[in-house]
Amino acid sequence: MEQITDKLVSTLIRQDFCMREEEEYVLESYKRYAESYVRLDNSLVIISDFRTNRSYLYAGRFGEMFGVPVPNVSINSAFEDCIFSQIHPDDLKERHLLELDYFRYQKGIPVVERNRYNTVCHVRMKDVDGVWRRVTHRTCYAASYSNGSVWLALCFYAPTAGPYTCPGIGGRVVDNTTGEVLQDRTSFRKCSFVLSRRETEVLQRIAQGRSSKDIADELHIAVYTVYRHRQNIIRKLQVANTTEAVQAALVVGLI
Repeated sequence: MEQITDKLVSTLIRQDFCMREEEEYVLESYKRYAESYVRLDNSLVIISDFRTNRSYLYAGRFGEMFGVPVPNVSINSAFEDCIFSQIHPDDLKERHLLELDYFRYQKGIPVVERNRYNTVCHVRMKDVDGVWRRVTHRTCYAASYSNGSVWLALCFYAPTAGPYTCPGIGGRVVDNTTGEVLQDRTSFRKCSFVLSRRETEVLQRIAQGRSSKDIADELHIAVYTVYRHRQNIIRKLQVANTTEAVQAALVVGLI
């Protein structure tokens, strides 16, 4: 769990940030949006500022169930640890993996398109009485820099209506304009584990920094075969290159 959390934190906090002239105005605008939203919806909204590594929490009456201060508070971390600590550890792990998938997806599309998509999942959270409750969690990347670095994220926590029967957290990336599910974390996890034994061996050596020729010599196969394995790995792990394949495999425990 710590490895996944560290990976998420380092991925988002260590981006290359470049100051925007309108930065203060944009952040204040989102703060007003969040405050107005919880007044109407009674939910819980967190603004995460990855550049300054701070979060701003806005809690409606729903937040009171989990001991979140009302009406709002800021913390010295871009990750709402006071909320994460109340999420079931298994669900929190899946939630972090979902956001890593989401980050990779967002980095592959134009900045102007990013707030069109968000993650949706359902996690178990322990309330102030020690009762586990099913909560719907959404994340969207609200603002990015021109160089592609993600700056502000909004996280929403609200009650899950009715019984929830899907396995796990049901994590997915959704197009808000159409409702289309673009990426399903359950299917990602399944496809991640269909690497063949040889593909896993090749990926392990790629992670060690070996060249294709070195891998071919060590495994007694043709260099062309190593290239083919590389392409299969990229396709199966749904990533852009072998560097991302290694990162994804480390996160989900393939290597």
